[in-house]
Amino acid sequence: MASPSPSPSLSLSLTSSILLSLILISTSSSDHQFELLDLHQPPQLSSPTTHHQPHSPPLSLTLHPRSSLHPPTANYTALTLSRLACDQARVHSLLLRHSLALSATSAPDFSPQELQSPVISGIRLGSGEYFARLGVGRPAKNFYMVLDSGSDVTWLQCRPCAACYNQSDPIFNPSTSSTYRPLPCAAPQCSALDTSACRTNACLYQVSYGDGSYTVGNFATETVSFTSSASVPNVAIGCGHHNEGLFAGAAGLLGLGGGPLSLTSQIKATSFSYCLVNRDSASSSTLDFNSPRPADSVLAPLLANPRVKTYRYIALSGIDVGGRPVNFSPSLLSIGRDGRGGVIIDSGTAVTRLRSEVYGAVRDAFAGMARGLPAAGGFSLFDTCYDLSGMARARVPTVALRFEGGKTVALRPSNFLIPVDEGGKYCFAFAATSGSLSIIGNVQQQGTRVSYDLANKVVGFSPNKC
Repeated sequence: MASPSPSPSLSLSLTSSILLSLILISTSSSDHQFELLDLHQPPQLSSPTTHHQPHSPPLSLTLHPRSSLHPPTANYTALTLSRLACDQARVHSLLLRHSLALSATSAPDFSPQELQSPVISGIRLGSGEYFARLGVGRPAKNFYMVLDSGSDVTWLQCRPCAACYNQSDPIFNPSTSSTYRPLPCAAPQCSALDTSACRTNACLYQVSYGDGSYTVGNFATETVSFTSSASVPNVAIGCGHHNEGLFAGAAGLLGLGGGPLSLTSQIKATSFSYCLVNRDSASSSTLDFNSPRPADSVLAPLLANPRVKTYRYIALSGIDVGGRPVNFSPSLLSIGRDGRGGVIIDSGTAVTRLRSEVYGAVRDAFAGMARGLPAAGGFSLFDTCYDLSGMARARVPTVALRFEGGKTVALRPSNFLIPVDEGGKYCFAFAATSGSLSIIGNVQQQGTRVSYDLANKVVGFSPNKC
């Protein structure tokens, strides 16, 4: 989520999420309108374990849900409300950055004096939900970093710390690394920052987010290392001495956006992929760079928006419910000539947001076919919920994403109907946004390997490849 103020960025609030404990039970191949869900398994707050991957692609990082690092202690209702509050903050940040980018308002340089009085966030609701394990420096020290496909600048907390939040790993000390090099003010990486300053010929950076979170410090180059023992030298990263916000537990943020300072751009990756395990799972998966996408991937065009280079836009043309296309104009999901609108895919947003006209049509189509399920009142940002407490299985309408070219990706029931408490209440995991930008969130991505083929400008979806 990273894009400096006033281009609030997005990663941090990575957020809100929910245990997807519904299990898909196979149905007759002739029935494409409904699927059955096993409701025997209530939400569980799991303890950490380690999951070993059978293969190590060319560059690979271990990917963990937040709960595997710090198992939640709150009850599931309180945990869900906290996650949804985080998600709202992140979505606000994404939409604000989108709006500022389109307004062509450039961020003024901040003065070094501002380092002494950084903006303070009043929001402390947790941190990003997925962490990658990244090695930094030489000798390499491993850190849990928030995975964020919606921002560019990679940064981590550094000593000496003027203001630092709590993290799982010891705070990075650049003086112990033989490959740490502060960037001079004239360096092209410094010029590429949205917000920068210069002090004694050292480049300073500032990244602020729409929820009030921020990081400020020295911009430097360092060696980053991967679990496959490969390392890449001279990667520009932020060494944050003043940090505040939605990052608790993580050492910093791993920017995987489309801008020149993102990790993918700096290591010249031709592709990257991840598979997100269930958020409350104790298992892990991988974040892979330059590895081939699975052969069974359903491909969707990866689009460019010249006005907003950080976001990953995807050519979503429609949504099917019960095996039939929902009736709305595809233009509601396209990027306009002014750069507005479109659909981005984001690893940090939990619940998929659709512009209000599209959401209303999708929700009504689902609710119309789910009349046999006992309705329940809304929950936080969800307005379509069901009381499934007395049921062993539920028959629910199918939901699929349809892309340009006619290809579809069928969502598992656990990707769109999720538990929000321990009492059997499940909600339709989509929500409306008042803006023109739509966002495919990580609830809908969980259990699927999402492959970004940057060279061929496509995104691949391959279920069950975690």
